[in-house]
Amino acid sequence: MPYSPDLMAELDILCLFDLSTTQAGIKVHSNASEAAIAAAARLHDKGLLTQPDGGYLTALGHEAAEHAQALLRLIE
Repeated sequence: MPYSPDLMAELDILCLFDLSTTQAGIKVHSNASEAAIAAAARLHDKGLLTQPDGGYLTALGHEAAEHAQALLRLIE
């Protein structure tokens, strides 16, 4: 099953986080692409982000971001 564009946008958001600290969040601004704004909202709905426009990773979000970033490193 190939990745959908929505899933790819969510993975892109997860790859933006600096995993070396829990003190760094992200903000998806209103002038970001519609795909990025919607992806952040979906990640929030799934319990991975603290805010619909980014914020910080939850514990589950941190785990998901670790996996997403590890996969990206493997296939780059």
